Amino acid sequence: MKRIKILIALLVLLGLPVSAQQTADGQMIVNVFGNFHTGFGQLNDVRGFELDRSYIGYQQNLPGNLEIKAVMDIGQSKSVSDYHRIAYIKNAQISWKNGNWKLSGGLISTIQFNMQEKFWGYRYVMKSFQDEYKFGSSADLGISAAYQFNDNFMMDAIIVNGEGYKKVQVEDGLAYGLGMTAQVLDGLTLRLYGGMNEATPGLDDSYNLAAFAGYKDNNFSIGVEYNAYWNSGYTKDANQSGFSVYSSQKLNDKVSIYARADQLISKDDWNKANDGMFSLVGVEIKLNKYIQLSPNLRVWTPKADGMKDEYMAYISCRFGL
Repeated sequence: MKRIKILIALLVLLGLPVSAQQTADGQMIVNVFGNFHTGFGQLNDVRGFELDRSYIGYQQNLPGNLEIKAVMDIGQSKSVSDYHRIAYIKNAQISWKNGNWKLSGGLISTIQFNMQEKFWGYRYVMKSFQDEYKFGSSADLGISAAYQFNDNFMMDAIIVNGEGYKKVQVEDGLAYGLGMTAQVLDGLTLRLYGGMNEATPGLDDSYNLAAFAGYKDNNFSIGVEYNAYWNSGYTKDANQSGFSVYSSQKLNDKVSIYARADQLISKDDWNKANDGMFSLVGVEIKLNKYIQLSPNLRVWTPKADGMKDEYMAYISCRFGL
């Protein structure tokens, strides 16, 4: 009964009317990401505790192969001071599954880098490449469809507004995406995604490509992705690209080690001040299924002349249901 009351209270905050029976049969979503960090050298004064992001929501299976899901995203924003947080509706969607089909509509998760993020597996430590470097948004308003042809091949498509879940516009064109995923060998996954975002008159349409290959077994994983973004910001020839490679090794039921390296490149160095190589290595400690801690070291090597390497140490944490 206590759990039911808590769930109802959260749903009231989300603005969702539900009955006690629905709440008891549904699933609460709670994910909180935080960290303590400190810099070295020129970043010696950069230190402190940080609450990165909180996800609070609920999902419910309904008759007729339907599922509803609503999630609030409470995080930082550059538009307000660090003492404030801004809450967004991250997901407000309904999905229908029938046979090999899955259809979703509303404020839905996008398909651009969803698989890469899940394969990386340490979202509370750092976003996946395309999310981290603003190649696209993880959610948007629109519709998506996926069809599983067999155990080895799946295709998905999406049509959304194209501005992400923090700026849900109703004009200025749409964004389209098509993805293909193949399980070619036991444990080996390949994925290819292409997308186009329509621009307003006077600007240029932007295009996105994501290619991914990953191998995973019970204890080890390694993934590599190549990403390209043409006409970013709807600006002609403002092209970006980059690689991300990441791997993890499970030592036992409680401890895993992982590493990641990213390289961000801009065409003709138009974004040289933000180009460079990022490296990360860390250890994840699972205290239980609700709490994970991850000490990790990070190095940013900028491409621009005269800029020094940056070194940071983090203790990242996640708790949730």
